[in-house]
Amino acid sequence: MTVVAALLMAAGALLIASPWLWPRTDRPRERRASGALADLLARAGLSTVSPVVLIVVMLLLALVAAAAVFVVVPVLPLVPVAAVVAGVLPIMGLRARAAARRRALRGVWPDVVDHLVSGIRAGLGLPEAIGALGETAPDAVRGPFRQFRREWTSTARFGDSLDGLKTALADPVADRIIETLRMAREVGGTELPGVLRSLAQYLRSDAAVRAEVDARQSWVRNAARLGVAAPWIVLLLLGTRPEAAAAYNSPTGAALIVGGLAATLIAYRLMLALGRLPEEGRWFR
Repeated sequence: MTVVAALLMAAGALLIASPWLWPRTDRPRERRASGALADLLARAGLSTVSPVVLIVVMLLLALVAAAAVFVVVPVLPLVPVAAVVAGVLPIMGLRARAAARRRALRGVWPDVVDHLVSGIRAGLGLPEAIGALGETAPDAVRGPFRQFRREWTSTARFGDSLDGLKTALADPVADRIIETLRMAREVGGTELPGVLRSLAQYLRSDAAVRAEVDARQSWVRNAARLGVAAPWIVLLLLGTRPEAAAAYNSPTGAALIVGGLAATLIAYRLMLALGRLPEEGRWFR
């Protein structure tokens, strides 16, 4: 009995100490954050860049901006503001790049669907027709289709090859096309060319409408950027004067800077919301 009690006590102590002895390395929050950054990089066309590299760049930019503002403008409340703004700049740049890439690809997908329909009508199998897009599709999307062809040739696993193609393209329209092809492969049927032609027609009309509305709303986004940048440029210029720096280093000046930052962020988000078109989400990831 003494031995059994000792073993039970040892097992209990081991269970109590297990969170520190074997900590979890794959935490849900970390996984979600890393997945969001990886998805943003993929949508920006930088799927080969690691989220860790992006985080390191953000931290370095924050440190450099904070040091530069501290040296040039001796206003202490501006130092964390500069660090936050500089640290967020890579995210904003990636979002702008992703939006520009999506706009550029929006006019490409109808041609991709047309080439795909031509390959299917020419008698090619579905994997061969998709792989042929690596030579016939527009230059902007040839790389992922060539990668699909290499993976399909080496593994002959259609579903896994489509998943890799979807990850490389990282576009909601591409997701819809790929899932249509996956369903046609699994279920079969002779209506695939007609479905794809209807999809190409819809994509052309949608791209035309979005291009017109986006051109009209561009002034809203430009006004939002100008309205955000102008007050802070003036504040940086004022901060170079000793009397202005002394005023902003006081508690009242710090509260004014924090309140101005909050008002700027709220106004900027409202302006972007007014000038943003609803974008299709990636529902088939």
